[in-house]
Amino acid sequence: MTGRPGPSGFGSASTAEQVTEGIDASHLTAIVTGGASGIGAETVRVLALRGAYVIIAARNLEAANNVKQLILKDNGAARVDVLKLDLCSLKSVREFSDSFLAMDRPLNILINNAGVMFCPYQLSEDGIEMQFATNHLGHFLLTDLLLEKMKRTARETGIEGRIVNLSSIAHTHTYEEGIRFDKINNQSGYSDKKAYGQSKLANIVHANELSRRLQAEGANVTANSVHPGLIMTNLMRHSFILMNLLKVVTYILWKNVPQGAATTCYLALHPSLKGVTGKYFLDCNEFTPSALARDEVLAKKLWDFSNKLVNSAS
Repeated sequence: MTGRPGPSGFGSASTAEQVTEGIDASHLTAIVTGGASGIGAETVRVLALRGAYVIIAARNLEAANNVKQLILKDNGAARVDVLKLDLCSLKSVREFSDSFLAMDRPLNILINNAGVMFCPYQLSEDGIEMQFATNHLGHFLLTDLLLEKMKRTARETGIEGRIVNLSSIAHTHTYEEGIRFDKINNQSGYSDKKAYGQSKLANIVHANELSRRLQAEGANVTANSVHPGLIMTNLMRHSFILMNLLKVVTYILWKNVPQGAATTCYLALHPSLKGVTGKYFLDCNEFTPSALARDEVLAKKLWDFSNKLVNSAS
């Protein structure tokens, strides 16, 4: 809110360019889901500006290619490609993974950025509540399918792999039990706000459990989660009027898009975060999430539940 920097030297007013200044990422390959708009597009632009080869994984190919052309217009040396990915479809997630792996490129950074917010009750094509399916389960499967590639890249290059899950402070506003495992698809008692919070809680819990598993096997890959801040983007299209009213009375809490992408880019590239894993960040500084987000029993249950959903959908 104040913009004052925290222990990292950065704060809420820092931009993605500022937190990556002087970093050479020309040896890195990154995937950014939802890179066709909002903070995802800014993340792609800044990673490419620092020299990384970036793949925009997006449902809307026209919008993604427009972002690519805008980046190339300002930075002719940028290396950006586009691949189709619809996270609410597990079939699409598998097709994206197959397409990327067929390129036979290394993979250093995976940024699970895409999502939906406050949408009315609906089921995905796999029969799963839409916010949980898109925000968590699609990213859970995508990460699983690309994880061996990331681990192998880290082994062969000696460069640490980094996975970043975009969560939200909204993870604190969820259902009483945190995640409704037994009622994940129930329309009865559905709340668009709590369902969003549930999916954002799952993003943190997923990153934490993944981090523990990677550490246990000695893999040179980290997994962290972030709250990017309050930013007015297309993500809020289902609650545009409400969010604009909220912004009027809480205007000092809101960020612009370059500020909103800062924590993501900080986690993806900054050398000071080497070896840092299983943490939650806000304004480019480590922050303590809710008790549910830190619950290891919940994390293991979510991991098994997610695998079961993926396998049943297959």
